[in-house]
Amino acid sequence: MNAAEPLQIEALTDPLQKALHINLDNSRFGAFAEIGAGQEIASLFFQVGGAAGTVAKSMSAYDMLVSDSIYGKTGRYVSKERLIAMLNHEYNLLIDRLDTTRGENTDFFAIADTVSARNYAGTNECHGWLGIRFQPTPRSQPSDILIHVHMMDHDNVRQQEALGLLGVNLAFGAFYLSHDMDLFLEHLLDGITNKRLEIDYIELRGPKFEGSDARLLTVALLRKGLANAILFDVNQQPLPPTEFFHKRPILLERGSFRALHHMFPDLVGACKGQLRALAGEKEQDSVYVLELTLNNILRAQQSTDDEVLTVVEQLCKFGHNILVSNYSEFFRLTEYLRRFSSSPIGFIVSAALLPLLLEDSRYKLLEGGVLEASARLFHQNVHLLTYPVESSLFSFYLDLIKFNVKQLTYPEKGMVTAATINLTNVNQHLLRFLVDSGIIIDVPVKESPIPR
Repeated sequence: MNAAEPLQIEALTDPLQKALHINLDNSRFGAFAEIGAGQEIASLFFQVGGAAGTVAKSMSAYDMLVSDSIYGKTGRYVSKERLIAMLNHEYNLLIDRLDTTRGENTDFFAIADTVSARNYAGTNECHGWLGIRFQPTPRSQPSDILIHVHMMDHDNVRQQEALGLLGVNLAFGAFYLSHDMDLFLEHLLDGITNKRLEIDYIELRGPKFEGSDARLLTVALLRKGLANAILFDVNQQPLPPTEFFHKRPILLERGSFRALHHMFPDLVGACKGQLRALAGEKEQDSVYVLELTLNNILRAQQSTDDEVLTVVEQLCKFGHNILVSNYSEFFRLTEYLRRFSSSPIGFIVSAALLPLLLEDSRYKLLEGGVLEASARLFHQNVHLLTYPVESSLFSFYLDLIKFNVKQLTYPEKGMVTAATINLTNVNQHLLRFLVDSGIIIDVPVKESPIPR
């Protein structure tokens, strides 16, 4: 059977129909290697029938010693490093065994995944790496698509089901849609929805993808709702969040960053000192990132992917890693970062932001209101590291956001800090508790002598 015409291909959105289409395409033949949850992807190809035309091999290596004997030793078993080792081994073995007999008319491929599905106690990070190495044409040089996925289903069986569907979509997209990566991404979660899976990293490798911009592809993950946050290094290149944040203390600063470092040049150093005190020995492995929300960029009328990258480029000039998210509330950032690390987290914030964070009207959609938001924000050793704001600037900011000034009092002159803000409603008790217990910390910083 020949591949369908492009219009027919794009109309296929049912993963089972996609699997059957691949099985009936006699030009494709490959190996499946899956570790960590089950034979989710391969099983779907067997279920729909005709798998003998597609599956050359399907295997698992769950025991660590067995896995190491096949793919070599690794620091983390659910990692990009392990995924690449699996693809290398399985693809090379496939070529060695079958190229002579059928290589002239066959596009060989290898699909691999290494996954940490929900454990019995429900205490692990539920995530995985999936990848495919494939030949666009017989005996051509192969190319790779690698993705990292976070699983949000609460039971192991549904996580396995979602991974299987994603694997079929990945294979189908690589074979028939990879000429248009925008189209590829649109169909990557067919039959699943982003309520079950989140894809926060994608990497293209090989001759088929020469000239592609990994940065634009990563921004597209966020725009299309496949990811809630994406990460860039100091060179503006995408980073896998799971490997960057893994078990490390995290210092995160969110905002526009335009004047902050000129006003308080020692701010980051002072906050790192606070994090060191909180984290102890682990601080030496801490990470510092600047974070901004996509909503803020859009509010500034910067609505294209290129313009998002322009903002990232400007911030990277400071030599920092950049997290771009669609999170408006701080507590959602806590939930996101807690996927990767149980170490202390410090959010660098302005004292002017505190009244807004404790404003009841912001949390009308939460049953527990501001108390629930605070509990979720400060979950497991999370702190606000607060820098002071000059009184006139504090007033200007409150006026800018149309905050009701009758809800608080603060010094009329000098610097406003967390300790000197007084709310006039019942939330004052919550603010005082957070300050007195050291959850909100006023960071001692020196103001820049440079005129601004």
